[in-house]
Amino acid sequence: MKYLLVHQDEDDQEEFWGRCAGVEGMFVDKMPPPREVLTLRGCDPDGLLRDALMPNEESTALLGDVCVEVWDEEQPLQWWSLLDCVVITHQPNRDDPTLVDIVVGAGVEEEHAWSRTLPTPPRFKLFAGPTRTPASAGHCLAVDGLFVTRGAPARTPMRLVGCEPAEPLLAVLRRPRRWDRDWVGLWALDRTGRVMYRHNVYLRVETARPSVLGGSLLDIKLTDGGKDRPSLLARPIWETWWRGVPATRNRWAPLSAEGRSEWLDLTATGMSEQGPDRSGGVHHLDGTYVTDVPGLHCAMAEALAGPGGYYGREWNAFKDCLHGGFGVAAPFTLIWRDADVARQALADDIWDTEKGLTYFEEIVQILESFGVAVALR
Repeated sequence: MKYLLVHQDEDDQEEFWGRCAGVEGMFVDKMPPPREVLTLRGCDPDGLLRDALMPNEESTALLGDVCVEVWDEEQPLQWWSLLDCVVITHQPNRDDPTLVDIVVGAGVEEEHAWSRTLPTPPRFKLFAGPTRTPASAGHCLAVDGLFVTRGAPARTPMRLVGCEPAEPLLAVLRRPRRWDRDWVGLWALDRTGRVMYRHNVYLRVETARPSVLGGSLLDIKLTDGGKDRPSLLARPIWETWWRGVPATRNRWAPLSAEGRSEWLDLTATGMSEQGPDRSGGVHHLDGTYVTDVPGLHCAMAEALAGPGGYYGREWNAFKDCLHGGFGVAAPFTLIWRDADVARQALADDIWDTEKGLTYFEEIVQILESFGVAVALR
């Protein structure tokens, strides 16, 4: 059995609901939203957007992801993402020639099911750029085509194969309306029985039939396996971890940035297994393969918590770990070998736009602020 089915009530009490031999549909690539044409009406462009209207040898019409914030007089009330935004054309605004109407193509992603009620008058602020804190791209008076009804994304089903349900799950299956609001945690186990990943899914049961594996087992089809499932490229990574927590360093090194992020997700399951904090001592970080942000955190975790260990997946989580509770607490010494690999690879990844610090520089600064002696070699 590779999966446990565990229900957690409002008091965080866990109850065993069953187990199954496999799950078909655990790995799913997120489908991008369909492309749309929108008009940024009455724009005063800035930054990348301004450069896109006056292209030179360095600027292009490709804006990447653009954040649209809807403001009242004081604060943002709504925000939307225009994914892979491209400038198609532009022309002077009819009512105010000092402003410009910009036609763009993008996939529109709602950050929330916003109401269509707008403040009076609304202000639309635009942000774009490759940094983690996108820079201002100007503002506009309206965004034609933004506030339309979009269909819900297609559901991707999930099948629990070879399921041995316990009584609470059997009770759900006996209901006339099986797809009520019950949810269950799918806990993926490695071959030693250790939990290596947790995924929550609502039990919207479409069918429950005798299993292809025979006996009294069931195959249960769920109408939707839920959001935030691992991507398809995570499947071979899971196979590596299924054999047990990696015992050697740099097993993540051949992976892409996306694969390294999936690797970090698996380390996070063991964040409560780090043991009591220890401080002092010298830790060695192998910077040979730190060519992206996920790679930095893979190498950092190995330096501080060992192969397969957890020490944050991104900036905020890393800072939380430095406060203690994850096996290693400051002060200590970190010797970062081949630090120039990360320095050069992340030179364009600006984290602090006010200070102009790259992600690499920001991580070093955080370490030093916690009393870590960092030696860049």
